[in-house]
Amino acid sequence: MRVGLYGGSFDPIHNGHLIIARAVAERLSITRVILLPSAHPPHKAGERLAGPAHRAQMVTLAIADEPLFELSDYDLTRPGPSYTIDTVKHFRDLLGTSADLYWIIGADSLAELTTWRRAGDLVDACRIVTAGRAGRAQIPWDRFTAVLNDGQIAKLKSGMLDTPLIDIASTEIRDRAARGHSVRYLVPDKVLAYIEQHGLYHAT
Repeated sequence: MRVGLYGGSFDPIHNGHLIIARAVAERLSITRVILLPSAHPPHKAGERLAGPAHRAQMVTLAIADEPLFELSDYDLTRPGPSYTIDTVKHFRDLLGTSADLYWIIGADSLAELTTWRRAGDLVDACRIVTAGRAGRAQIPWDRFTAVLNDGQIAKLKSGMLDTPLIDIASTEIRDRAARGHSVRYLVPDKVLAYIEQHGLYHAT
């Protein structure tokens, strides 16, 4: 069994997230992609996010007609910061050692991996796959040697995939909504309707 784990604030989830998740799944023959909205992303400490219930519901709406994808509220309901190593350990315990676990990230997140909690243990616990995206950052591989061994760095490099370059960002969507501009075509139609219904991201 090959399972993709895709974490993020998803504030809001957008078409780029879905396109990248499907592309990774197709490249690696992944049969389940579990989307994990984070309650308290450590790298976004202090940043105001839409409420957990709103973000979970937007993910639910976005994937309603896609059997490949499913929502997990594990990171939304557990206490404390949403550390990736803890999430991967949870799914390892849940799915067993026979499951191949893939943690899906973008190149911008890979560049910051050395700051993640127990980065070395994380690389050993799953396969981190990095999806290509527009404007992706240069990866400072020389910095990784202070945190990871050569084998772990090689494992990260082998997990870099060529995927569609989707230049959509949740920050841009929130900014457009706050200015009263349309975010149609950036998010699934059901997510757009939900944002409008609940007045999310509008300027106050």
